[in-house]
Amino acid sequence: MTLRAGLLGVGMMGRHHARVLREIDGVDLVAIADPGGDPHGVAGDLDVLPDIDSLIESGIDIAVVAVPTRFHEDAALKLAAAGVHTLVEKPIAHSVEAGQRMVDAFAAAGLVGAVGHIERFNPALQELRRRIEADELGAVYQVVTRRQGPFPSRIADVGVAKDLASHDVDLTAWVVQSGYETVFAQTAFKSGREHEDMITITGRTASGVIVNNIVNWLSPMKERLTVVTGEKGAFVADTSTGDLTFYANGTIPLEWESVSSFRGVSEGNVTRYAFAKREPLRVEHEAFRDAVLGKRTDLVTMEQGQRTLVVVEAALESAREGITQRLDATL
Repeated sequence: MTLRAGLLGVGMMGRHHARVLREIDGVDLVAIADPGGDPHGVAGDLDVLPDIDSLIESGIDIAVVAVPTRFHEDAALKLAAAGVHTLVEKPIAHSVEAGQRMVDAFAAAGLVGAVGHIERFNPALQELRRRIEADELGAVYQVVTRRQGPFPSRIADVGVAKDLASHDVDLTAWVVQSGYETVFAQTAFKSGREHEDMITITGRTASGVIVNNIVNWLSPMKERLTVVTGEKGAFVADTSTGDLTFYANGTIPLEWESVSSFRGVSEGNVTRYAFAKREPLRVEHEAFRDAVLGKRTDLVTMEQGQRTLVVVEAALESAREGITQRLDATL
C-alpha cells in the first residue's frame, strides 16, 4: 500500500520533510501547501496550495505539519476531522490546552497523531538507549543535556524552552524511561525579545534520576550533548555528529593509606562506538509510516508530545514563581 502524503509548510524544516517524503518507500508526496509560497523551490511539479483546506481536498492519507507552532492546532484539528493521520513538528502546540485538544481529537478519531521530536531518532541516542536497555550502564543516576547556540531568526512565536528545551525533556524521559516528577527552572531574557532565550531546568524523574537541561540561544558555540552517568560509568552522546562514547569506571589499587578509606571511581577504558548512522528525519518518517500501517514503532505520540509540553510549561511557571513544580510523571 502506498500512502498519499500532504505537507503543510515548506520553510526551513518543511523543505527537508519534502525531500524525505519523496525518498522513503511506501509514501507518495502528492500535495504541498504553504500560504507563503515555495521559498526553497521544493515543490517540483506540484502546485503550491494556499492552505490546509485545499491540502485536505487533494485526497491524502497522511500529513506533515511544519508551520509555526501557533498554527499547529488549527491544522491538526482539521486533519483529524478529515481522517488524516498526522505528524506535527515539535512542540505539539503553543499551549497545553491546545495540545490537549489535539490529543483528544486524534484519539477520538482513532488516528495516528505524532510529534516530531526528532532527537529520539538520532543514531547516538538510539544506540545509547539500546545499551542502557542491555544493562551496560547499570543503574542510571543522572542525565545532563547541553543544547546551545546562536538564535535562529526564523523562530518568532515561542521561546527557547518550547523550541529547544522540549527536545531535551523528551529525549531525557525516553532514554531513562521515566517521566519528570519535579522541575525547578531559571530563565533569562537577554536579546530584547518577548520570549526567554536561556533556560536551565533542574529536575528528578519518577525513577529517581537527577536531571539538568541547559539550553540557550545566546552562545556562539553550537553544542548538542547528552551525558548519562550511572553505576558503571558515563555515556556521552553528541547528537550533532551522531557519536556515542562510553567512559567506564576504573579501579586503581590504592597504596596510600590515608586515602584508602575513600573508594571513589576513576577513569577506566574509553570506548567510542561504531554503528550505522542513518538520517534521523528519515528514521522518524519510516516510524510514522509504519505506525499508520499498524506496526509498533518508537514514534513520539501526541500524548507523549503533550506531556513534554506540560513539563516545559511547568518549568516556565517555576521560573516565573521561583518555586519547584511537581508533576504527574506518567510516561
